[in-house]
Amino acid sequence: MRIIFMGTPEFAVPHLEQLILNQYEVVAVYTRPDRPAGRGRTLASSPVKRAARDFKLPVVQPVSFKARAAIDELKGFSPDVIVVAGFGQILPQAVLDIPRYGCLNVHPSLLPRFRGASPVAAAILAGDDFTGVSIMLASAALDSGPVLTRAQIPVSAQDTTDSLTSKLSRVGARVLLDTLVYWLRGELSPRPQNEAEATSCSLVTREEGEVDWHLRAVNIWRQVRAFYPWPGSYTSWRGKQLKILEAVPLPGEGSLEVGEVVALTQKEAGIAFGINTGDGVLGVLRVQMEGKRGVSSAEFLRGQRQFIGAILPSG
Repeated sequence: MRIIFMGTPEFAVPHLEQLILNQYEVVAVYTRPDRPAGRGRTLASSPVKRAARDFKLPVVQPVSFKARAAIDELKGFSPDVIVVAGFGQILPQAVLDIPRYGCLNVHPSLLPRFRGASPVAAAILAGDDFTGVSIMLASAALDSGPVLTRAQIPVSAQDTTDSLTSKLSRVGARVLLDTLVYWLRGELSPRPQNEAEATSCSLVTREEGEVDWHLRAVNIWRQVRAFYPWPGSYTSWRGKQLKILEAVPLPGEGSLEVGEVVALTQKEAGIAFGINTGDGVLGVLRVQMEGKRGVSSAEFLRGQRQFIGAILPSG
């Protein structure tokens, strides 16, 4: 059974590793082209490319599949099935038609909920109690193919996009192995998605991280978790960006201005201050000043004694 694996982010790596460790013949790994990263803007390989190199697998990095040469190169590997996990490109029909067992796409949501580029963040922002992984047959339309299998996990109050993505990657890798076994045996029937229940989510932008203190504290709390580690949830203080790294929603503190910083006495919980919102107070546990390391709210106050009583701007 010849498999081509297509993926780019850290989420995809456990899927590739499990295929190899379970003796599947991965004949090539497709990933996005290297991109500039860091302050030096040097070209950096994707997590999937680094994993593929560790396993000494051929790596292909097409800019797109619009060129006939890219399609012909893919055909040359004679894949029986293509496995996709966070590849970052919509595959054209010419690619989908190549493998006889189709293209299996691993998507970190309970489809048809949250089709699109940022389903994990979207689940946290929506306050969902559960999310999961869906394995579907890829189609030319974004995340709309028939579903083969799904697995559900709870979303904890401590989950961030970083931690929840890590959980879903491990779940997805296990479910992928089971799905492949039954799919290749002809024992799975694809189930069309219910279009009436479909929702979508777009790629998160840097600008979305700016906090609007007029929102409810619970919504800002979800934002802090959904946008960690990127783009972060931030406000500004004395002309510099201030990121809220960790927080909890608390009841209101009376007649405070929106965005007003208030001292709190919940030192045992690590909450030294809060910020008044449109409904409730956001209790802050950890922050990061621009150019500095992340610190506890108590440590931050020791170095910023004028912070209490400040009115922070809303995005």
